[in-house]
Order: sequence, then structure tokens, then C-alpha cells
Amino acid sequence: MERRKFFREALLLSATVAVECTTVGLNTLFKAAASKGLSYYVFVAYSYPLATLALLPLPLIFRKYNTTTVVPSFKFSILSRIILLSFIGVLSQIFGYTGIACSSPTLSSAISNLTPAFTFTLAILFRMEKLALRTLSTQAKIIGTMVSISGALVVVLYKGPTIFLGTSPSSTHSTNSLHWLMGSPSVSNWVTGGFLLAAQCFLLSIWSILLTQIINIYPAELLVAFLYNLFAAVIAVPLCLFAEPDLSLWRLKPDVALVSIVYSAFLGPSFNTIIHTWGLRLKGPVYIAIFKPLSVVIAAITGIIFLGDTLHLGSVIGAVVICVGFYAVLWGKANEEVANDDSGFASLGVRASSDNTTPLLQSVKVEDTDYKW
Repeated sequence: MERRKFFREALLLSATVAVECTTVGLNTLFKAAASKGLSYYVFVAYSYPLATLALLPLPLIFRKYNTTTVVPSFKFSILSRIILLSFIGVLSQIFGYTGIACSSPTLSSAISNLTPAFTFTLAILFRMEKLALRTLSTQAKIIGTMVSISGALVVVLYKGPTIFLGTSPSSTHSTNSLHWLMGSPSVSNWVTGGFLLAAQCFLLSIWSILLTQIINIYPAELLVAFLYNLFAAVIAVPLCLFAEPDLSLWRLKPDVALVSIVYSAFLGPSFNTIIHTWGLRLKGPVYIAIFKPLSVVIAAITGIIFLGDTLHLGSVIGAVVICVGFYAVLWGKANEEVANDDSGFASLGVRASSDNTTPLLQSVKVEDTDYKW
């Protein structure tokens, strides 16, 4: 049992890190496609229907293998929540990709560090996280969240001395201020993009809280992910057609725009939604949100490896700080789960000893010998 639990924890951790890697890659691809003229409305409208087609066979294939989870009957209340979830998801995607088009993927990774703070606050308000300030687990989660956000800000705001000189043309420019992020967009577009990305973070936090409620009521990850993308496609296509009436922009060519849309369909709303749904059911919204600061480190590492960017001291310091905060939150969550398991077993023993009809710890006389079973 312990080995199986460890394998599940390791698999969830690896899958959630992979989600952040795919998100950074998707944002970079979209920015490249947007610079070639791809509309963010067109991008969103194509992504959800393709993601729905990609997810269509999965609930049917894996349903017969799922014999451990008892799924309740599907009710209208669940359907209405999934529709609301789809609307929030579409709106957050439009805000996010509009913000990236106005600014850059780097700013998107930086602003995403607001997600843990928003999610942690909403999880406390909706009583999905316990706030016992005197316990070490709660203190570790709060301090770890703040440390992770601080580490991401160090990566974004401070470069420091050069450790490894890259080969890209931009690597010859070095400064210790925020202006290294700004690049070609104007200041007004940069500010607008920042506000849109912050709004996306808040919507994603609400999305995580609502999805957690849905998956706790109806624990069928693949079916919920499929229905989410299906209703998101139904909402996104007419909304984006209305917002982008120029039909010439809807004609796709075999270029970076098509690659970004296909990449998004298979590794965006489909893969990411499945992993997040699974993680939210097992660990809750705060666990998933705490991975967001890793996107800054992932963006820096991929830039150094694939784009020849320069490695600076600020990136190293920030990465270490993020890892410390990330580990603190994981430690707090693990301690909290152990405490909950211990209290559950203790309460079970108390109920069993006080209830004569419960077979646990009940004395049974067999051939004049007392046995407890």
C-alpha cells in the first residue's frame, strides 16, 4: 500500500511539472504565431473543438478498467456547474492569450505567480484548506507559498552577474531592472497585458475551486474533462466568431499558427485539464496552484538550452528560493494528510469500542477463549 501511494505521489508530481512545461511551451508558440498574425480569438475557438475530439474516446476506453471508483448518478446540478466551469475557462483563456499578445510569455509566467495566493485565499474561504495558524503544516503552507512567489519575483526583477554567456543576440544586453522583460511591446500594451494576465490568474483560481467541488461530487476525471471541453467549444466558437468577424483570419496555413493550435489541442485544454482534475481530486487546489512559480524557472531553463539565453545569478537564486518554498508547501500538505489519517483511525477506534455492533475490537468467545478481531 505504501509503495503504491508513493508511486501515485511521484506520478502526480511529475505530471504536474510536465503540465507547467507544456504551458510554457504553448505560450511561447502562441506568441510566435501571434507575431505572424494569428488572432487569439481564432486560437481559442480552434483549440477547444480539437481538444474535445482528442478526449472523445478516452472516457469510453478507460471506463471498463475503472472498477475502484463508484460514480454517482449524473444530475443537472453537476451539468450546470460544468457549463459554468467552461464559461470561466473560456474567459480566462481569452484574457490570458490577449495578455500574452500584448506583452510576452515571460510576463505571463511572472504574473502566474499570483495564482497560488488567489487560490490559497479562496480555498480558505470555501473551507477547502484548514487554517490552523498554530500548526506546523499550516505555517509551512503559508510561508512556502510566499517564499515561492518571492523566488519567482527574484527571477523576474533581478538579473545579477552573468554566470553563463549565451549565444543569442539578446544575451549581449544586460541590466538589473524590469526593463529587460519589456522588449518590443509598448509600455501601454505591457500594462494592459499585465492586467489581463492578472485577471486570468484570478479566474483560474475560481476555476480550480469550482472544479474541485465538481470532482468531489462526481469523481470521473475523464468524463468531466471531456464535458468541460465540449461545453467550452460550444461557448467559444460563437463568441470568438462574433468578436473576430474577419473570416480571412480564420483560414489556417501550414505554419507556426497551425502548429500552435494542434499543440494546444493535445497538450493544452485536454492533457492539462485531465492532470489538473486528477490532482485537484487527490490533493486539492492549493497543491496544483503551488506549481505555478515553477513556470518562471522552466521558462528560464528552456531559454538557456534552446534559445541560447544567458544564465544570470538572479535566475539561480530565484530557482533555489522557489524550490525551498515549493518543498515547504509539499511538506505541509504531507504532514496534514498524515495528521488527518491518524485522527481518522483514532476516531474509528473510539467508535468501534463504544459500539457493540461493530466487529472491530469486539470480543468474541470461541471455545472458552476470548479473541479480538
